[in-house]
Amino acid sequence: MGQTKQDEDYGYDLFPERNPGDLNKRSVPRFYTWYHKCQLMLKLAVETSPYAKLLLSAMKNSGCKVRPDRHFSCEDCDGTVSGGFDAATSQIVLCQNNIHKQSHMNRVVTHELIHAFDHCRAHVDWFNNFRHLACSEIRAANLSGDCSFSNEMSRFHFGMKQHHQECVRSRALRSILAVRKISQEEAEKIVDEVFHTCFNDHAPFGRIPHTKKDAKFANRDYDNRNRYYANL
Repeated sequence: MGQTKQDEDYGYDLFPERNPGDLNKRSVPRFYTWYHKCQLMLKLAVETSPYAKLLLSAMKNSGCKVRPDRHFSCEDCDGTVSGGFDAATSQIVLCQNNIHKQSHMNRVVTHELIHAFDHCRAHVDWFNNFRHLACSEIRAANLSGDCSFSNEMSRFHFGMKQHHQECVRSRALRSILAVRKISQEEAEKIVDEVFHTCFNDHAPFGRIPHTKKDAKFANRDYDNRNRYYANL
């Protein structure tokens, strides 16, 4: 891929407070109510969400302990996104202006922690290997609850055979197109090439979690996690 910062913004335009040219525009005081609410919901998510707790434990066991004050940041974002993982700083961005419910916060934290888990254990080349990016987006959509039956019902998306797989594919594709300047055709080709392998990689859950009871360590051996990315 070989793109430079000048050629590719890597989706940072969606997170204006992360724009290197706007470092003085971090405007927490103006929207303190949003910021405070975001911090409270984040605290509740990491302390009570079984999915978040499992991922945090998995990362700690893998040598990547997460500190909420260091690795999470509540910020204002573009209206089209709820969160993001900044590989350059190893931080999870939570969009305080777009997350208003605890259930949404739990899902965003889980989604972004899956990216952080991949970053920790698989040495993902986020900026140069589109297959690595696609794989992590597939895994995050598959395992975070983004494509759960209840969430898809709320979007009025249902009734299709193998709907879960199609939802995962669609959301992964949308995420890639939001942060990389490539064509729809190229993005679809990349997603298709890695879909089977990455959709069936459920680490650290062991299987696709559908209920809170599924948020258990089914497998503490993460060697396969590295093997998947090494072969992409």
